[in-house]
Amino acid sequence: MPGNGGAATGRREARSREGGSAFVLSRRVVILFAVACGASVANVYFSQPLLVTMGQDLAMGPALVGSVVTLTHVGYGLGLFFLVPLGDVADRRRLIVVQLLLLVVALSVVAAARTAAILLVGMAATGLLAVVTQTLVAFAASLAPPAGRGRVVGPVTSGVVVGILLARTASGLMADLAGWRSVYLASASLITLLALVLYRVLPRRSAAPPTPLRYGQLLRSTITFFVREPVLRLRALFGLLVFAAFSTLWSSVALPLSEAPYLLSHSAIGALGLVGVAGALAATVAGRLNDRGRSGWTTGIALALLAASWLPLAFTRSSLWALFAGVILLDLAVQAVHVTNQTLIYALHPDAGSRLIGGYMVFYSIGSGTGALAATSLYTVAGWGAVCALGAAFSCLGLVLWAFTRPSPR
Repeated sequence: MPGNGGAATGRREARSREGGSAFVLSRRVVILFAVACGASVANVYFSQPLLVTMGQDLAMGPALVGSVVTLTHVGYGLGLFFLVPLGDVADRRRLIVVQLLLLVVALSVVAAARTAAILLVGMAATGLLAVVTQTLVAFAASLAPPAGRGRVVGPVTSGVVVGILLARTASGLMADLAGWRSVYLASASLITLLALVLYRVLPRRSAAPPTPLRYGQLLRSTITFFVREPVLRLRALFGLLVFAAFSTLWSSVALPLSEAPYLLSHSAIGALGLVGVAGALAATVAGRLNDRGRSGWTTGIALALLAASWLPLAFTRSSLWALFAGVILLDLAVQAVHVTNQTLIYALHPDAGSRLIGGYMVFYSIGSGTGALAATSLYTVAGWGAVCALGAAFSCLGLVLWAFTRPSPR
């Protein structure tokens, strides 16, 4: 059965594809997708607990150090628009493997950087190639049966959540033990291994035939979908706002924790990601709710929780327990909205899944970059309370947008 087969089963099914047998997405293959997504997207977030150490090692000023995060997200945004749509016209297995191997090269450049310029180029390239995460998500969605797509997108997105959150835990711990460069060397090794495994396990194509478009037409069609599909526009705005709130917290929370009264180390700050892993649970639950046609209320409840999460987060300087509660609420809410968005968007045009998800994720990247830049700048001039007010504003805007656009109960 699909839920009990292993990776070897996936390979046999892929080989038998020519004989008419469809590739069946076993539970182990779904887990492999989730692990690959988490390992790839983690590279975008490794640097956040390491900024101070990077700056000291390469003699970078505060403004230049802050651009490490911004450039990584800029690269990610460019990759979403220019690389992810290729999944609709190319052999996805080969595309994924090539991007992973190029990501290994970018990570090696970062690990070997001896000047600020080389580091920034390497980080931008890392962000550009880490979009293989979204190609994997679109591939997994294309292999899932329509009635159970949410049950596949949920766990795969859980892998993304865990990758984002544990990136800080792993990078903080490894930086304390072996220096910040060891983080990128270890990631390069893991990505190389995953590239080899995915090449052996994944089928060459999904059930849908590739789109016969040239590259320029492919990019223009991504924009056309935004013009024609109101659901895509709305869900993209939700994505922008929730990830602006998400990035507002996670790009700046290390700042108050590294100051008095806490004075926490890299590894201690990174361990906060373990608390946020509870957000991965929402991805699975939200996927099942979407399969039952409850996407509207799932979105509304999640946005209300997101807005409420900033109340305990405002007490971070006086209580770590308040911080933990706020982190759990925020991550549950963000991932519930994110899974709902991707499930609904892919269903619009399954044959254009890579373009739809890539276009949607451009807004995710814009939100993440905006939240990171605004939060770190605001913290310098106005403190943690202003950062929480900013995150609450993003969250409340999302809730207001949902209230005004949700369909009538009738």
